[in-house]
Amino acid sequence: MESDRAKQFLDLDGVPLLAVTLKPFQSCPDVHAIILVVPSADVDLCRKEIVERFKLDKVTKVVPGGKRRQDSVRLGLEATEGGYGLVLIHDGVRPMIGEELIERIVAEARTNRAVITALPVKETIKEVNNHREVIKTYDRQRVWLVQTPQVFRYKDILAAHQEALREEWEEASDDSLLVERMGISVKVVEGSEKNIKVTTPHDLEVARFLLNHG
Repeated sequence: MESDRAKQFLDLDGVPLLAVTLKPFQSCPDVHAIILVVPSADVDLCRKEIVERFKLDKVTKVVPGGKRRQDSVRLGLEATEGGYGLVLIHDGVRPMIGEELIERIVAEARTNRAVITALPVKETIKEVNNHREVIKTYDRQRVWLVQTPQVFRYKDILAAHQEALREEWEEASDDSLLVERMGISVKVVEGSEKNIKVTTPHDLEVARFLLNHG
């Protein structure tokens, strides 16, 4: 991000990016509580400058994460102490998530054990080897780009993460991969092109534009 600050704390029109991400969850009636998982060094900062400053009273806990993304998700799940039947997992750096998408995926999760948001691809996808030679071309009608949020039964996703820890599965950048390995069917709900993940300075500029122009 070409910055000395963690990207979730970067300014998005006067508001920290993470606070922008959390606001739709704060206002969505389908969300009853929020557990925020952040780097251990940022727990106090996050509590004061994000949760308290923006009056995000649905945030019940701010907990330190782990070395890997999947470690952080597992710690967040454990912090719920089993108090919820459904758990929604979302990347803190996807600030343009809206209430409508949250409500759609939660509604779908009431009749499906695991639900993810994704977008159908627009371009042809090719798999290449280490020499950048094409070894396979995929049918783009069957390939989707996965986003968050993702919603799971609490017992399913906790068991999947605990199994990944016991079996030392390789790093999973996607939680649904872990429940797939448990033999659980995953339903796809079409996401939003606005629901971008901020990983580069260009992404931050796009998020600013979307924030100002809807």
